[in-house]
Amino acid sequence: MRDHPIARREALRRAALAAAGLALLPTAEASAEAAAEAAAQPAPALLTRPIPSSGERIPLIGIGTARRYESAPSEAERAPLREVLRELPRLGGRLVDTAPSYGDAEAIVGALVAELGNRDRLFLATKVGRGRQGRDAGLAEIEESFRKLRTPRIDLLQIHNLGGVEAMLPALREMKQAGRIRYLGISTSFDGQYDALEALLRKEAIDVVQVDYALDNRGVEARLLPAAQERGVAVLTNLPFGRGRVFEKLGTQPIPDWARELGIATWAQFALKWVVSHPAVTCAIPGTSKLTHLADNLGAARGPLPDEATRKRMAAMVDAA
Repeated sequence: MRDHPIARREALRRAALAAAGLALLPTAEASAEAAAEAAAQPAPALLTRPIPSSGERIPLIGIGTARRYESAPSEAERAPLREVLRELPRLGGRLVDTAPSYGDAEAIVGALVAELGNRDRLFLATKVGRGRQGRDAGLAEIEESFRKLRTPRIDLLQIHNLGGVEAMLPALREMKQAGRIRYLGISTSFDGQYDALEALLRKEAIDVVQVDYALDNRGVEARLLPAAQERGVAVLTNLPFGRGRVFEKLGTQPIPDWARELGIATWAQFALKWVVSHPAVTCAIPGTSKLTHLADNLGAARGPLPDEATRKRMAAMVDAA
Protein backbone atom coordinates (compact mmCIF):
# COMPACT_ATOMS: atom_id res chain seq x y z
CA MET A 1 0.00 0.00 0.00
CA ARG A 2 1.23 3.47 -0.80
CA ASP A 3 0.97 6.18 1.82
CA HIS A 4 -1.85 8.50 0.86
CA PRO A 5 -1.28 12.26 1.29
CA ILE A 6 -4.77 12.92 2.60
CA ALA A 7 -4.23 10.52 5.45
CA ARG A 8 -0.72 11.52 6.44
CA ARG A 9 -0.70 15.28 6.74
CA GLU A 10 1.07 17.09 9.54
CA ALA A 11 -2.18 17.38 11.49
CA LEU A 12 -2.49 13.61 11.55
CA ARG A 13 1.17 13.29 12.53
CA ARG A 14 0.50 15.39 15.59
CA ALA A 15 -2.75 13.60 16.41
CA ALA A 16 -1.08 10.20 16.14
CA LEU A 17 1.84 11.18 18.33
CA ALA A 18 -0.48 12.66 20.93
CA ALA A 19 -2.64 9.53 20.95
CA ALA A 20 0.43 7.39 21.55
CA GLY A 21 1.74 9.63 24.30
CA LEU A 22 4.69 10.91 22.23
CA ALA A 23 5.90 14.48 22.47
CA LEU A 24 4.54 16.84 19.82
CA LEU A 25 7.57 18.07 17.93
CA PRO A 26 7.74 20.51 15.03
CA THR A 27 9.41 18.27 12.48
CA ALA A 28 9.50 14.61 11.48
CA GLU A 29 13.28 14.66 11.95
CA ALA A 30 12.69 15.08 15.67
CA SER A 31 10.73 11.83 15.93
CA ALA A 32 13.74 9.95 17.35
CA GLU A 33 13.84 12.40 20.25
CA ALA A 34 10.09 11.97 20.76
CA ALA A 35 10.49 8.18 20.77
CA ALA A 36 13.29 8.39 23.32
CA GLU A 37 11.11 10.49 25.61
CA ALA A 38 8.21 8.07 25.16
CA ALA A 39 10.43 5.11 26.03
CA ALA A 40 10.67 6.41 29.57
CA GLN A 41 6.87 6.31 29.89
CA PRO A 42 4.75 3.15 30.13
CA ALA A 43 2.94 2.60 26.84
CA PRO A 44 -0.86 2.43 27.02
CA ALA A 45 -1.96 -1.18 26.75
CA LEU A 46 -3.10 -2.42 23.37
CA LEU A 47 -6.14 -4.64 22.94
CA THR A 48 -5.19 -8.24 22.20
CA ARG A 49 -6.83 -11.41 20.88
CA PRO A 50 -5.76 -15.03 21.33
CA ILE A 51 -4.39 -17.36 18.70
CA PRO A 52 -7.02 -20.09 19.18
CA SER A 53 -4.67 -23.05 18.76
CA SER A 54 -2.53 -21.96 21.72
CA GLY A 55 -4.29 -19.20 23.63
CA GLU A 56 -1.28 -16.88 23.17
CA ARG A 57 -2.52 -13.31 22.89
CA ILE A 58 -1.17 -10.81 20.36
CA PRO A 59 -2.01 -7.11 19.89
CA LEU A 60 -4.73 -6.29 17.37
CA ILE A 61 -2.37 -4.21 15.23
CA GLY A 62 0.98 -5.32 13.82
CA ILE A 63 3.05 -4.12 10.89
CA GLY A 64 3.52 -5.28 7.31
CA THR A 65 6.71 -4.88 5.28
CA ALA A 66 5.60 -5.33 1.66
CA ARG A 67 7.06 -2.65 -0.64
CA ARG A 68 8.14 -0.37 2.19
CA TYR A 69 11.09 -2.52 3.29
CA GLU A 70 11.98 -4.07 -0.04
CA SER A 71 15.02 -1.81 -0.58
CA ALA A 72 16.84 0.44 1.88
CA PRO A 73 20.52 0.57 0.87
CA SER A 74 21.38 3.85 2.63
CA GLU A 75 21.33 4.81 6.29
CA ALA A 76 18.86 7.59 5.50
CA GLU A 77 16.45 4.99 4.11
CA ARG A 78 16.99 2.55 6.99
CA ALA A 79 16.69 5.08 9.81
CA PRO A 80 12.86 5.36 9.79
CA LEU A 81 12.52 1.57 9.50
CA ARG A 82 14.82 1.17 12.52
CA GLU A 83 12.63 3.63 14.45
CA VAL A 84 9.51 1.61 13.67
CA LEU A 85 11.07 -1.71 14.72
CA ARG A 86 12.48 -0.15 17.87
CA GLU A 87 9.27 1.54 18.95
CA LEU A 88 6.81 -1.21 17.98
CA PRO A 89 7.36 -3.25 21.18
CA ARG A 90 7.85 -0.13 23.29
CA LEU A 91 4.40 1.04 22.25
CA GLY A 92 2.91 -2.37 22.98
CA GLY A 93 3.00 -4.04 19.55
CA ARG A 94 4.66 -7.32 18.53
CA LEU A 95 3.83 -8.76 15.14
CA VAL A 96 6.02 -8.07 12.09
CA ASP A 97 4.94 -9.75 8.84
CA THR A 98 7.29 -10.17 5.89
CA ALA A 99 8.05 -12.55 3.00
CA PRO A 100 10.88 -13.60 0.66
CA SER A 101 8.95 -12.05 -2.22
CA TYR A 102 9.12 -8.57 -0.63
CA GLY A 103 12.52 -7.72 -2.10
CA ASP A 104 15.14 -7.35 0.66
CA ALA A 105 12.53 -7.00 3.42
CA GLU A 106 13.52 -10.15 5.33
CA ALA A 107 17.20 -9.22 5.32
CA ILE A 108 16.48 -5.61 6.32
CA VAL A 109 14.18 -6.65 9.16
CA GLY A 110 16.67 -9.27 10.32
CA ALA A 111 19.60 -6.84 10.32
CA LEU A 112 17.71 -4.07 12.11
CA VAL A 113 16.23 -6.37 14.74
CA ALA A 114 19.67 -7.86 15.41
CA GLU A 115 21.08 -4.35 15.76
CA LEU A 116 18.28 -3.32 18.13
CA GLY A 117 18.52 -6.53 20.16
CA ASN A 118 14.76 -6.81 20.61
CA ARG A 119 14.04 -10.12 18.84
CA ASP A 120 12.55 -11.59 22.01
CA ARG A 121 9.93 -8.82 22.09
CA LEU A 122 8.71 -9.41 18.54
CA PHE A 123 6.49 -11.96 16.81
CA LEU A 124 8.14 -12.59 13.42
CA ALA A 125 5.97 -13.94 10.62
CA THR A 126 7.16 -14.78 7.13
CA LYS A 127 6.11 -16.92 4.18
CA VAL A 128 7.21 -19.60 1.76
CA GLY A 129 6.15 -19.38 -1.87
CA ARG A 130 8.68 -21.51 -3.67
CA GLY A 131 6.93 -24.69 -2.58
CA ARG A 132 5.02 -24.48 -5.86
CA GLN A 133 8.28 -25.75 -7.37
CA GLY A 134 8.36 -28.69 -4.96
CA ARG A 135 9.19 -29.50 -1.34
CA ASP A 136 12.96 -29.14 -1.73
CA ALA A 137 12.64 -25.70 -3.32
CA GLY A 138 10.30 -24.60 -0.55
CA LEU A 139 12.61 -25.89 2.20
CA ALA A 140 15.58 -24.11 0.61
CA GLU A 141 13.63 -20.84 0.63
CA ILE A 142 12.72 -21.35 4.28
CA GLU A 143 16.37 -21.84 5.22
CA GLU A 144 17.16 -18.57 3.48
CA SER A 145 14.45 -16.89 5.57
CA PHE A 146 16.05 -18.16 8.79
CA ARG A 147 19.39 -16.80 7.61
CA LYS A 148 18.06 -13.41 6.53
CA LEU A 149 15.93 -12.94 9.64
CA ARG A 150 18.91 -13.99 11.82
CA THR A 151 16.77 -16.11 14.10
CA PRO A 152 16.82 -19.81 15.04
CA ARG A 153 13.03 -19.87 15.31
CA ILE A 154 10.27 -18.22 13.28
CA ASP A 155 7.03 -17.48 15.10
CA LEU A 156 4.73 -17.97 12.10
CA LEU A 157 5.51 -19.50 8.71
CA GLN A 158 2.77 -19.15 6.08
CA ILE A 159 2.37 -20.86 2.72
CA HIS A 160 2.18 -17.81 0.47
CA ASN A 161 -0.83 -17.62 -1.86
CA LEU A 162 -1.37 -21.38 -1.43
CA GLY A 163 1.86 -22.05 -3.35
CA GLY A 164 2.65 -25.78 -3.18
CA VAL A 165 0.34 -26.26 -0.22
CA GLU A 166 0.15 -30.05 -0.62
CA ALA A 167 3.94 -30.37 -0.39
CA MET A 168 4.56 -27.68 2.19
CA LEU A 169 1.89 -28.38 4.83
CA PRO A 170 3.54 -31.66 5.91
CA ALA A 171 6.97 -29.97 5.84
CA LEU A 172 5.76 -27.12 8.05
CA ARG A 173 4.20 -29.58 10.49
CA GLU A 174 7.57 -31.31 10.79
CA MET A 175 9.27 -27.97 11.45
CA LYS A 176 6.68 -27.09 14.06
CA GLN A 177 7.15 -30.46 15.77
CA ALA A 178 10.92 -29.83 15.79
CA GLY A 179 10.42 -26.40 17.39
CA ARG A 180 11.84 -24.39 14.49
CA ILE A 181 8.52 -22.64 13.88
CA ARG A 182 5.80 -21.94 16.42
CA TYR A 183 2.75 -21.65 14.14
CA LEU A 184 1.93 -22.63 10.56
CA GLY A 185 -0.42 -20.81 8.28
CA ILE A 186 -1.63 -20.09 4.76
CA SER A 187 -2.04 -16.72 3.06
CA THR A 188 -3.87 -15.36 0.05
CA SER A 189 -4.79 -11.97 -1.37
CA PHE A 190 -6.62 -13.35 -4.41
CA ASP A 191 -10.39 -13.73 -4.53
CA GLY A 192 -9.99 -16.66 -6.88
CA GLN A 193 -8.25 -18.66 -4.14
CA TYR A 194 -10.96 -18.19 -1.50
CA ASP A 195 -12.78 -21.43 -2.28
CA ALA A 196 -9.57 -23.45 -2.09
CA LEU A 197 -8.55 -21.76 1.15
CA GLU A 198 -11.94 -22.43 2.71
CA ALA A 199 -11.66 -26.10 1.77
CA LEU A 200 -8.22 -26.26 3.41
CA LEU A 201 -9.54 -24.51 6.51
CA ARG A 202 -12.23 -27.12 6.90
CA LYS A 203 -9.94 -30.08 6.17
CA GLU A 204 -6.51 -29.30 7.63
CA ALA A 205 -5.16 -28.32 11.05
CA ILE A 206 -3.93 -24.75 10.52
CA ASP A 207 -3.00 -22.16 13.13
CA VAL A 208 -3.33 -18.95 11.09
CA VAL A 209 -4.70 -17.66 7.79
CA GLN A 210 -3.85 -14.31 6.25
CA VAL A 211 -6.32 -12.56 3.94
CA ASP A 212 -6.97 -9.10 2.50
CA TYR A 213 -9.78 -7.23 4.24
CA ALA A 214 -10.85 -3.58 4.21
CA LEU A 215 -13.92 -1.37 4.39
CA ASP A 216 -14.18 -1.46 0.61
CA ASN A 217 -13.02 -5.08 0.25
CA ARG A 218 -15.32 -7.30 2.29
CA GLY A 219 -15.34 -10.52 0.26
CA VAL A 220 -13.85 -12.67 3.04
CA GLU A 221 -16.84 -11.97 5.29
CA ALA A 222 -19.15 -14.32 3.44
CA ARG A 223 -17.37 -17.63 4.09
CA LEU A 224 -13.68 -17.36 4.99
CA LEU A 225 -14.01 -15.45 8.26
CA PRO A 226 -16.88 -17.64 9.51
CA ALA A 227 -14.92 -20.77 8.56
CA ALA A 228 -11.88 -19.53 10.49
CA GLN A 229 -14.05 -18.88 13.55
CA GLU A 230 -15.67 -22.30 13.34
CA ARG A 231 -12.31 -24.05 12.99
CA GLY A 232 -10.48 -22.04 15.66
CA VAL A 233 -7.99 -20.47 13.24
CA ALA A 234 -6.39 -17.06 13.85
CA VAL A 235 -6.81 -14.45 11.10
CA LEU A 236 -4.26 -11.85 10.00
CA THR A 237 -5.53 -9.19 7.61
CA ASN A 238 -3.49 -7.23 5.10
CA LEU A 239 -4.29 -4.19 2.93
CA PRO A 240 -6.62 -2.71 5.59
CA PHE A 241 -6.74 0.65 3.76
CA GLY A 242 -7.66 -0.93 0.43
CA ARG A 243 -4.40 0.28 -1.16
CA GLY A 244 -5.36 3.83 -0.18
CA ARG A 245 -8.87 3.69 -1.61
CA VAL A 246 -10.48 4.13 1.81
CA PHE A 247 -8.54 7.36 2.33
CA GLU A 248 -9.54 8.59 -1.11
CA LYS A 249 -13.20 8.03 -0.28
CA LEU A 250 -13.25 9.41 3.26
CA GLY A 251 -10.20 11.59 3.75
CA THR A 252 -11.71 14.95 2.79
CA GLN A 253 -14.46 14.66 5.42
CA PRO A 254 -14.19 15.38 9.16
CA ILE A 255 -14.23 12.38 11.49
CA PRO A 256 -17.87 12.08 12.67
CA ASP A 257 -18.60 12.66 16.36
CA TRP A 258 -19.98 9.15 16.82
CA ALA A 259 -16.64 7.75 15.64
CA ARG A 260 -14.66 10.06 17.91
CA GLU A 261 -16.60 8.57 20.83
CA LEU A 262 -14.71 5.33 20.07
CA GLY A 263 -11.38 7.14 20.38
CA ILE A 264 -10.97 7.43 16.60
CA ALA A 265 -8.79 10.45 15.78
CA THR A 266 -7.81 9.69 12.16
CA TRP A 267 -9.17 7.89 9.11
CA ALA A 268 -6.43 5.28 9.49
CA GLN A 269 -7.79 4.45 12.94
CA PHE A 270 -11.33 4.45 11.54
CA ALA A 271 -10.37 1.88 8.89
CA LEU A 272 -8.33 -0.27 11.27
CA LYS A 273 -10.88 -0.27 14.10
CA TRP A 274 -13.48 -1.47 11.63
CA VAL A 275 -11.23 -4.33 10.49
CA VAL A 276 -10.17 -5.55 13.94
CA SER A 277 -13.67 -5.24 15.40
CA HIS A 278 -14.72 -8.28 13.39
CA PRO A 279 -14.62 -11.09 15.98
CA ALA A 280 -12.75 -13.45 13.64
CA VAL A 281 -9.83 -11.06 13.10
CA THR A 282 -6.82 -11.58 15.33
CA CYS A 283 -4.47 -8.90 14.00
CA ALA A 284 -4.37 -6.36 11.16
CA ILE A 285 -0.98 -5.68 9.56
CA PRO A 286 -0.88 -2.31 7.77
CA GLY A 287 2.34 -1.56 5.94
CA THR A 288 4.31 0.68 8.29
CA SER A 289 7.60 2.42 7.57
CA LYS A 290 7.34 5.63 9.61
CA LEU A 291 7.10 6.21 13.34
CA THR A 292 4.20 8.64 12.98
CA HIS A 293 2.23 6.04 11.03
CA LEU A 294 3.02 3.40 13.65
CA ALA A 295 1.75 5.62 16.46
CA ASP A 296 -1.37 6.46 14.47
CA ASN A 297 -2.13 2.84 13.55
CA LEU A 298 -1.61 1.49 17.07
CA GLY A 299 -4.23 3.95 18.27
CA ALA A 300 -6.80 1.65 16.67
CA ALA A 301 -5.91 -1.03 19.24
CA ARG A 302 -6.84 1.18 22.17
CA GLY A 303 -10.24 2.08 23.54
CA PRO A 304 -13.62 0.61 22.61
CA LEU A 305 -14.25 -1.20 19.34
CA PRO A 306 -17.34 -0.58 17.20
CA ASP A 307 -20.30 -2.89 17.73
CA GLU A 308 -22.09 -4.52 14.80
CA ALA A 309 -24.47 -1.60 14.27
CA THR A 310 -21.58 0.85 14.20
CA ARG A 311 -19.62 -1.38 11.84
CA LYS A 312 -22.52 -1.23 9.40
CA ARG A 313 -22.63 2.55 9.77
CA MET A 314 -18.90 2.77 9.00
CA ALA A 315 -19.22 0.54 5.94
CA ALA A 316 -22.19 2.56 4.72
CA MET A 317 -20.04 5.72 4.77
CA VAL A 318 -17.56 4.09 2.41
CA ASP A 319 -20.29 2.66 0.18
CA ALA A 320 -21.89 6.09 -0.14
CA ALA A 321 -18.66 7.98 -0.81
